[in-house]
Amino acid sequence: MSGDTNAVQGGRRISAHAVCAAIRDDIVSGAYQPGSRLTEELLARRYGVSRVPVREALRTLESEGFVTTRRHAGACVAQPSEREAADLLDIRALLEPLGAARAAQRRTEAHLKVLRGLVRLGRERAQGGQLGELRPLGDWFHETLAQASGSPSLAALLVQLRRKTAWVYAAAPGPRPVPPEGAVRPDPAARAVESWAEHGALVDAVARGDADRARALATTHTERALSEYRLRRPIPVRTSKHSVNTASGRN
Repeated sequence: MSGDTNAVQGGRRISAHAVCAAIRDDIVSGAYQPGSRLTEELLARRYGVSRVPVREALRTLESEGFVTTRRHAGACVAQPSEREAADLLDIRALLEPLGAARAAQRRTEAHLKVLRGLVRLGRERAQGGQLGELRPLGDWFHETLAQASGSPSLAALLVQLRRKTAWVYAAAPGPRPVPPEGAVRPDPAARAVESWAEHGALVDAVARGDADRARALATTHTERALSEYRLRRPIPVRTSKHSVNTASGRN
């Protein structure tokens, strides 16, 4: 192909944006481990596109912090340090309440309709013990809430922060820490029900236009969610050797 950043697959054009989203999703899911090389040829083969949109996607992912370019190695999956991982949590704790407060002031009826529908589905799934279905619903909820802030820049930051936090801590190696003696391990099902109740209260505040209440609820919800991340051992500082991913790496 020429300089066009779109690829043709099955008679339809695939944008560099779509390729970028696919690679990002695979990084977040762990298909590409931190430190792994990302070669244009293998990526193009894996996603069925030319190398042009892949090259553009890698540039975007590097600007987002998911990819880094190393001398003599090319593009690799980034390897955040423990300090960088902790910083992500602190930044989220500051920005998510701001986004909720802005949403209370700027949301549209369309936003509220989607948010209420997601809360209804989330509560049903949580109460039914269908925990595996809650993550995409939660992502959709928080992305919609971010969009309701009426600030494209803030919404983009919030979505990126959630993706990076999930990526950094989901890939954390090693066993989970043992709670202190006498402490009760949290029940995932009970926590899921509680979390979606918090979502519902937050949507009610947003619907009323109560920015202070929305900010307070978002602060409490975010602190609880992020405390769960802090219990996990982050990705170690850049000391491991780098492996090379191939097209067979997808599960």
